[in-house]
Amino acid sequence: MKKLALIYFSALVTFGFAAGSVRADTLACVHLYHITKGFLNQHLSYKTYNPNLEKRVVDQFIEKLDPSKLYLLTSDIDQVRTLMKDIFENTRLEKCQGISDAQKLFISRLKERTEYAEKYLGPKFKFNPDLEIVLDPKKREFPKDKAGAEKLQEQYIHFQYASFIASGMKPEEAKGQLLRRYTRGLKNLSSLTTEDIYASYLDAFANALDPHSNFLSKDVLEDFEIQMRLSLEGIGATLTSQDGYTIIENVIAGGSAAKSGLLEPQDKIIAVGQNEGGTMESVIDEPLRDVVRKIRGKKGTKVRLSIIRQSGEKTERFTVSLERDKINLEDEAAQITYVDKQVGTKTEKLGIIDLPSFYASSKKGGRSSANDVKKLLKEANEKHVSGLILDLSNNGGGSLDDAVKMAGLFFKSGNVVETQGANDNVEPLADEDATVDYAGPLVILTSRLTASASEIVSGALQDYHRAVVIGADHTFGKGSVQSVIPLPSDLGALKVTVGMYFIPGGESTQHKGVLADLILPGPYSTDEIGEKSLDYSLPPRSLKPFLSKEAYVTKGPDAWLQVDNETIKKLKASSEKRVSASADFQKILKEMAKAKVEKNKPLKIAEVLKEKEGADKDKKDEKGKKKKGHLSAEEKRKEYLKRPDITEATNVLAELVNLEGQAQKIVSQGKDSSQAN
Repeated sequence: MKKLALIYFSALVTFGFAAGSVRADTLACVHLYHITKGFLNQHLSYKTYNPNLEKRVVDQFIEKLDPSKLYLLTSDIDQVRTLMKDIFENTRLEKCQGISDAQKLFISRLKERTEYAEKYLGPKFKFNPDLEIVLDPKKREFPKDKAGAEKLQEQYIHFQYASFIASGMKPEEAKGQLLRRYTRGLKNLSSLTTEDIYASYLDAFANALDPHSNFLSKDVLEDFEIQMRLSLEGIGATLTSQDGYTIIENVIAGGSAAKSGLLEPQDKIIAVGQNEGGTMESVIDEPLRDVVRKIRGKKGTKVRLSIIRQSGEKTERFTVSLERDKINLEDEAAQITYVDKQVGTKTEKLGIIDLPSFYASSKKGGRSSANDVKKLLKEANEKHVSGLILDLSNNGGGSLDDAVKMAGLFFKSGNVVETQGANDNVEPLADEDATVDYAGPLVILTSRLTASASEIVSGALQDYHRAVVIGADHTFGKGSVQSVIPLPSDLGALKVTVGMYFIPGGESTQHKGVLADLILPGPYSTDEIGEKSLDYSLPPRSLKPFLSKEAYVTKGPDAWLQVDNETIKKLKASSEKRVSASADFQKILKEMAKAKVEKNKPLKIAEVLKEKEGADKDKKDEKGKKKKGHLSAEEKRKEYLKRPDITEATNVLAELVNLEGQAQKIVSQGKDSSQAN
């Protein structure tokens, strides 16, 4: 699932530790109690330390240690609970040994499992496709003893081995990759600093309050800020980690990597050097975040990369020198696509605005999603579009301020959202710009991934009857507001839930989300995806409706028609017929039904091998095609328009344009008749 960007405010509070008490930029034991106190001071619901919160914190810390339940034994879980007993009081007294000892215990178990893997994958290893495994750790317990841990590890090794074979590896190569994965994992976790471990504890504390509160370490905070402002200074390439190598996933148009013409997707970065004379440092088996830190840097400085490229049977090795520059992450910015569609007897131009997030820079004059969409609406009006789709189906949220401005682009002015904080004070947030940037027919496309700021926009426009919402049965259901609070001395930041938000009808989207007017089958429409499925999710609330009369415009160039129940009824009937006749949607429904039946069943290892046929077919179909990273803008546009939900949203919009056109004619004829009389 795509990671959710969250609604946030920026704030600053005072913390009780002295900046000069330890090294200024290093998270230490002395900081932990004061930072957790900061969370409690700011949080919407939790204000005091108590035994129940301690239990939740320890549970979350255990989950961070061993999320797959492959290493720790049930006796180890008891030991961790003992080590972390009275953790709040101990951190107040600056006693943090229990946190470090819990980490050491986990590493000792990881070392045992690594040694067992080396033994098990020896010359006598024989693959057994008849084994079964329960992959979801939530559906099994921690192993009770060493024998249980070894049995589970054997099942997991066969699953990993089958996955490598299914991807096209030879048996010995698959064994080698498996062994390297274990040794690399042990090396990386053993090299974690005390600061890393304390950051993990603080994040566990935050997660115990609610699913959207987090501790942002320096590195995580930097990534968060980059996503919000959609720009960074670097070489212009997105990176991923695979089997110990840092892989170039995509080359960003306009960046120095793309301008050089020397780097391609799937290139492996094996060493990094600073400036022209800096030593080349190997980055094989280094954590991705450390490699990224070495490659990023100030605009105008240089970085050198040693590259390995596999071209068929040939392996190339070379070094490139690139000058860092400011990169705009255009793929994450709002974009518009135009399509011509038959509406009645006419061909009409329709616009589709794809908005992946509600980004906003905190710097003056920085980029804003609301401003970008405003510009796209101006362009759409100049092109005389007859209708618009606002695609929020992959939008996990972002800036609250931009959500308010975004909703206001489609009506005159008025309330968009109200927030309620810890003291129950309600703060209304309204669009005060009386300009209607687009007054025509509007469809909003959603999914279960549509969350937070996206739910505010889609919910507000639905409450005002300004748009037709089409997509998943309901959106994600995140109705909480987070504040990002920077810590002094460059120690990171708190991201803490400080309030709940409500859409103009008075309802919170917490848990239930925004209900679609027209439901489309979607791969994410499962019980596992949604706010109500998350640990410690806060309960929903409600307020009195606060719709603004000023939002509506009934005459003049800014007039827009309200979507009434009769219109929804007609659109729904037509859409259901198309969906039932669509091979794409029927395939999705079939896969959803199959997944529902099989989700509680153990996975048969043999099933993994069956995927190889499909993978081989896909490779054959893709032969001769460009890599994803090299698709032109036109090719990306064509792929986007092939999505079944985009196709159906376009069909719905075309019918809405036709219905609103007929309604406008009736209104005009009524006016003419009145004037004649």
